[in-house]
Amino acid sequence: MEDEHEPLLNRESRGNGNSFVEFEGDIEPTRSLGEFSREFAVESKKLWYLAGPAIFTSICQYSLGAITQAFAGHLGTLELAAVSMENSVIAGFSFGLLLGMGSALETLCGQAYGAGQLDMLGIYMQRSWVILITTALILSIFYVFATPFLILIGQDHRIAAAAGLFSLYMIPQLFAYAVYFPIQKFLQAQSRMMSMAVIASIALLLHTFFSWLVMIKLNWGMVGAAVVLNGSWWFIVVAQLVYIFCGSCGRAWSGFSWMAFRNLWGFVRLSVESAVMLW
Repeated sequence: MEDEHEPLLNRESRGNGNSFVEFEGDIEPTRSLGEFSREFAVESKKLWYLAGPAIFTSICQYSLGAITQAFAGHLGTLELAAVSMENSVIAGFSFGLLLGMGSALETLCGQAYGAGQLDMLGIYMQRSWVILITTALILSIFYVFATPFLILIGQDHRIAAAAGLFSLYMIPQLFAYAVYFPIQKFLQAQSRMMSMAVIASIALLLHTFFSWLVMIKLNWGMVGAAVVLNGSWWFIVVAQLVYIFCGSCGRAWSGFSWMAFRNLWGFVRLSVESAVMLW
């Protein structure tokens, strides 16, 4: 009988012959300030090799909404207020919730990678997709009824109506979040930071150009803002999926599997707990 408190990784990888492989090349105990300084420099270089691209990727992704708001300011005060309200309240709430739920993969993918269970990384990512897409379907109700919600919390009626309309346009971004966050944790567990940074930088450049073109030159207004912002997020998702499906991740991705639907309840609990901690 399975122990419900036993880690998911242990349950699913039990009996397949794989075991944890001890990492070789650990640092020897330092005996002087000079040795400490040298090891500190070496480890700092390794850390920034991973952290630098990760920081850059986050900056690029957060800049997408900021750039949209900046161009919305050229459209008018009402448009700026509506886009800002959707970005900070509606999308901000959904972003935080889905990011928190997707962060459950950090522990599981890290354990699987360290234990040599590379094939489980793809299973965990697919399982997280199932849960986060289902959550996005529920959250879409929040987008549909954004106007009455904003009025309920005291927002000006004109701004609430405009923000509610813009929220309807931004529902595709919600599902991009649901697909993206599991991919992010999947790639981070394998230290695929540079590929994420390259994709994010391309998305930011394209987003800036098309925001100017569609919102200002073509005068599409908030509809143009939604088209470009949705397109930028889905560009990131599709580009990363192509990167994964083309075999760049080796055994970590072996295709879609029905195993993604096993132990869903345990994964849901872990995702909810992770979301609560992040909040």
